[in-house]
Amino acid sequence: MPRPVAPQLVDLLERVIGAALPIRIRAWDGSEAGAADDPAAPVAVLRHRRGLRRLLWAPGELGLARAFVAGELDVEGDLADGLSRFWALARAHGLSGVTLSASDRIAAAALAARLGAVGPPPRPPAAEARLRGTMHTRRRDRAAIAHHYDLSNEFYAFLLDPRMTYSCGYWTQEPGPGYRLVDAQRDKLDLVCRKLGLAPGMRLLDVGCGWASLLVHAAQHYGVTAVGVTLSARQRDLGAARVAELGLADRIEIRLQDYRGVDDPPFDAIASIEMGEHVGDVNYPTYAAQLHRLLRPHGRLLLQQMSRGAAGRDDNPGGGAFMERYVAPDMSMRPLGSTLNLLEAAGLELADVHSLREHYVTTVRPWLDTLQDRKAEAIRLVGEEQYRVWLLYLAGASSAFAENRMGVHQMLFVRPGADGTSGLPRSRAAVLGPDPALDRLAADVRPGELTATVAPTR
Repeated sequence: MPRPVAPQLVDLLERVIGAALPIRIRAWDGSEAGAADDPAAPVAVLRHRRGLRRLLWAPGELGLARAFVAGELDVEGDLADGLSRFWALARAHGLSGVTLSASDRIAAAALAARLGAVGPPPRPPAAEARLRGTMHTRRRDRAAIAHHYDLSNEFYAFLLDPRMTYSCGYWTQEPGPGYRLVDAQRDKLDLVCRKLGLAPGMRLLDVGCGWASLLVHAAQHYGVTAVGVTLSARQRDLGAARVAELGLADRIEIRLQDYRGVDDPPFDAIASIEMGEHVGDVNYPTYAAQLHRLLRPHGRLLLQQMSRGAAGRDDNPGGGAFMERYVAPDMSMRPLGSTLNLLEAAGLELADVHSLREHYVTTVRPWLDTLQDRKAEAIRLVGEEQYRVWLLYLAGASSAFAENRMGVHQMLFVRPGADGTSGLPRSRAAVLGPDPALDRLAADVRPGELTATVAPTR
């Protein structure tokens, strides 16, 4: 009688990592093993031998990601909890990845042969990015942005708040029936506008403007004229449609344009919300210099950007193999201090830094809940593979921000005048401006502010 598969897999894995597995494993033959003392442990379900073959050819995160996206590996229970358990194991045992010794490779190959899993490398899932050319050229940057942001406007409308704000919210109250994601995103947009000191008649640039949520908020509530640039054709098209629908086309222009191509300064204020991660380390000085050049003296710059790892302690600035292949190819994150140094080297003066890391935990959770609670609709919009990509992406992001493996900060800069003055008020409270969120007890979404028609994606 054949030996059960799961105990053999667990024996090998525990030998490789040198510790007990924090989850259970169920194999394609129905056998289970691992985490015997924890009935609440998530269960990793290996549905097909092909998933094991992927791990033989790509040990570690990439092989696991490919097996998960292809549906050969699944998780029963809370996926975010399972990922957190693995990170706790890695911290406790000093593991930065899976490294197989020669004897481990021989043992893995022998086990695969016994289980009938030996064969050529399986084709990667169709959802895996396949970019060409030199990193961070304008053509490749367009392709990298299109991979993620041109997925489906209908899907993003389904997943996000009504404004389609795809960035960390600012939770001024505890989440509940009276204060939801839509309210936190409104308060984030307002916080950005207040930090920028926006006022009627000012000219705003939004670099990486998404579906125009900040542009619309700033024009409607602060009376500015605004330019937004994006590399996503679908974002530009939907953003322009929303602007026209709201009667703001005479005050908001949205361009399909690289930040390096903007050449009509000066702007009184510039925002770039979670776009700097896509610039790349080599090009970041160019990005910082361009923002400085486009900003008038005494103008303010607000960057909201993710950070990752202390200097010298993180060799995955893109977030790891899964993020780099399936979610945000060519993305690069660095420690906060390194980003500040690059911006100051461009001639910008730092005025304020505000951590929103724990706000992101609360922001990601409604996205993840929507995805899981409305699985069939998500699959209809983007297909099974992309559903699984997003499930793993959001679960991983939730645990990464919760455990301080990733951060996100709002950084406020000013371009000093020729005489070295900043033009900022002396009081920090005056710089940040009055906070209307403190006077609100519940959401007050204005009719017409958020509506836009999203054509179904075919």
